[in-house]
Amino acid sequence: MELSKVLFWDTDYDRIDWDKNVRYVMERVVMYGQIADWNAIRAYYGLERIRAELLQSRDLDPKTLSFLSCIFEIPKEQFRCYNTIQSNPGHWVY
Repeated sequence: MELSKVLFWDTDYDRIDWDKNVRYVMERVVMYGQIADWNAIRAYYGLERIRAELLQSRDLDPKTLSFLSCIFEIPKEQFRCYNTIQSNPGHWVY
């Protein structure tokens, strides 16, 4: 599978196991990838597997959550990241 290498700036791209690190790869692509990256994971994993993995993800930003909710026609409330509160919240917004 060929994805944008910039998505995995903190990882050795050539050593990524596409089947073992499925959720990690999918999260990076849906949050930071381009449409070509989305098409690549869709062809490799299939929409049902993407749906199942990302429903269980804890770390999706609000924009990505809205995108996935529209694509899969699933209410945001069914995603794990929507119902899970971070134990270490971010900085205060002034």
